[in-house]
Amino acid sequence: MDYEIIVVGGGHAGCEACLAAARKGHKTLLITGNINNIADMPCNPSIGGSAKGIVVREIDALGGEMGRNADKSLLQIKMLNFAKGPAVQSLRAQADKITYPKNMLNTLKNTPNLDIKEELVKDVLTENNKVTGVLLENGEIIKAQAVILTTGTYMNADILVGDTRKREGPHGEKPSNYLSDNLEKKGFVLKRLKTGTPPRIDKSSIDFSKTKLEPGDNVYHTFSFDNEPVYNIDKQVPCYLTYTTEETHKIILDNLTKASMYGGLSDIKGVGPRYCPSIEDKVVRFRDKPRHQLFLEPESIYYDDIYLQGFSNSMPHEIQEKMVHSLPGLENAKILKYAYSIEYDAIYPTQLKFSLETKLIENLFTAGQINGTSGYEEAACQGLIAGINASLKLEGKEPLILKRSEAYIGVLIDDLITKGIRDPYRLLTSRAEYRLLLRSDNADLRLKDKAREVGLLDDLSYEKFILKKKQISKAKEEFKEIKLTPKDNDYLSNITTPINEGISLYNILKRPEIKVSDLTCFLKNEYSSEVLNQVMIQTKYEGYIDKALKEVKKMEHYENKKIPEDINYDDMHNLASEAKQKLKEVRPLTVGQAMRISGVNPADISILLMQMKRGK
Repeated sequence: MDYEIIVVGGGHAGCEACLAAARKGHKTLLITGNINNIADMPCNPSIGGSAKGIVVREIDALGGEMGRNADKSLLQIKMLNFAKGPAVQSLRAQADKITYPKNMLNTLKNTPNLDIKEELVKDVLTENNKVTGVLLENGEIIKAQAVILTTGTYMNADILVGDTRKREGPHGEKPSNYLSDNLEKKGFVLKRLKTGTPPRIDKSSIDFSKTKLEPGDNVYHTFSFDNEPVYNIDKQVPCYLTYTTEETHKIILDNLTKASMYGGLSDIKGVGPRYCPSIEDKVVRFRDKPRHQLFLEPESIYYDDIYLQGFSNSMPHEIQEKMVHSLPGLENAKILKYAYSIEYDAIYPTQLKFSLETKLIENLFTAGQINGTSGYEEAACQGLIAGINASLKLEGKEPLILKRSEAYIGVLIDDLITKGIRDPYRLLTSRAEYRLLLRSDNADLRLKDKAREVGLLDDLSYEKFILKKKQISKAKEEFKEIKLTPKDNDYLSNITTPINEGISLYNILKRPEIKVSDLTCFLKNEYSSEVLNQVMIQTKYEGYIDKALKEVKKMEHYENKKIPEDINYDDMHNLASEAKQKLKEVRPLTVGQAMRISGVNPADISILLMQMKRGK
């Protein structure tokens, strides 16, 4: 049977890609090595986190599934950085490792236009550098107009523990052994990367009295803008906090050469994640730190494995036992699953277009860890964009390209394509220069119109969204129209300094000590807490938001200045050699993109602009 779109890999990127394509009406096939591992969480049992939680809300706003599924599968949820400003606030949930994949698989099976096949892909078939289908390892050929590769950590995957190396995937499954080589033969530059996972501990063997309780929030949250909470706020499963000790650090340093990455194996080529280092790496890099925090996180209500967050390593099993038993509360802990590192192949992401279509082969898209990222959320958002853009390509429409000022997803994709990677890329709030515009609370306001344009937002959700926007505008106008006078000082004296003349609720709300709930008694109409919160943020941060918007406007000149496709950087003799090499590699589309390339300096940009002007 022939298909319009084939998605290779059933992880978080693959699920979003195939759902987007199928929901847009395209005949789609998801090929996965093991149907039971669809939407699996081989590492952390959580969805969201700093910056990542905002990405999950963006996925939801664009019509994706991750947020909806997380809301149905959570054990605990909290808003990170709640005491700080809205620019860095982000949701993080502990997700049930049994329920989350089960719910996602159920969604896939009940989606029209979508089939699932259990097999491994050996090669992508092409004709005149254009996709024609895939070749399976069993010899079967399946035709398709577009292919999306979302292979995760399975391409030439090796599990590393101590001095042992095994060619297998995260759960001991057979990895993809041929696809990497076949992609290289087609001209792709591959990069070897590495990541890891910590031990899982038997809950009954932990003395939680020696740890610190970390409960969920006492207010309801959802990732999805359309979901109502389905969990019991009083029955959230707790996490716990503990720390490494001097003994832990001594055990690690005394046995460092036994760790895979520090001498256990001499042939490691993979580069590990800078922002999620192993415990060996932390102890070596930060020797001045007397301890490192570790979180004890439940994986499921259906079994008793506790995930030891922050303790990933590649030590031999006997050393892992000593390390775990040196931790407060885990002196008698039973390890149910030992830590390991995994080494795998990825493609260097500067070989991609902003649509996530590859530059080398038409209608071949890649998404997720194959592009050099880490994390479920980074994978899922790429899968969604690849699924949307593969569909739009077949429909003869322009791709959906999100700007850095529009979404964290835009920041991530621009970083990958413009800067490339050295280690597995992790999204951070510090990577977004316009983070005050890219908040968790306004992801729907930023992106739902785009979801509607590409056909992933149904009528009911869109009507609800339009109503919310109208309510926000109406509430803001009411705050501006209603004025308080000195006679209201009896009420105001309890919450803020007195006023001497008439002042609008809008200007009162700008005072840092005032909450929006302090002023709702003066309003003529009732509004949802979501609408009032949006009014409060837009009011209190109005000056900062306007300043950020002016910065965006200033950069638009460069973002809109197209670089000719046939420009010859070798002709620019005054360009620094590094700048010339990077510009030739990335082939930036605009001057704005060129300005963000590592190694390209302002002087190089001036030379580029002069050459463009001369050529024009």
